[in-house]
Amino acid sequence: MSFTWVGGRPSVDFTATLGKRRQTPFERVPVASDLGRWFHAAGLADHPVAVSPRTFTRALALREALYRLFTGTTLAADVDLVNHWSARPLPGPRLTGDLRADNTTTDAAGLLSVLARDAVDLLTGPLADRIRTCAADDCSLLFVDESRAGRRRWCSMNTCGARAKMAHYRAARVD
Repeated sequence: MSFTWVGGRPSVDFTATLGKRRQTPFERVPVASDLGRWFHAAGLADHPVAVSPRTFTRALALREALYRLFTGTTLAADVDLVNHWSARPLPGPRLTGDLRADNTTTDAAGLLSVLARDAVDLLTGPLADRIRTCAADDCSLLFVDESRAGRRRWCSMNTCGARAKMAHYRAARVD
């Protein structure tokens, strides 16, 4: 399954691993190995990362907490969960005996920490009020509106925006 990259931030893109939230939701990471592939595809790791079943379950809980925080339906438990992950050590390269960088120690828990810290940075920064849900009826993806005017409506002009504009054009031609 392909991943979606319209959020503008890793933590926002992470929420897109559950698609069509307002219709018939579907998982883009149905198993732990898919989450490992997502970390790699998101540019958070140099290679697909091994994800244990326990970490996978905890990752999905973090994803849902982030979604609620980004959409303003915050629960105290969501804040606690994000704080738990953001307080964990970040992954990083290790120096080998022959003075080379070894990036193979990147683990899923460390990457969840990266996502939680990105969310904290976003939610407490100047773009906190620019987190939007796509205006398309059949889309529920989140994105960070970094447009100058702050009036972006769609997650992507190439998909949802183009479909909406074409529908508007067709409706105007019928009248």
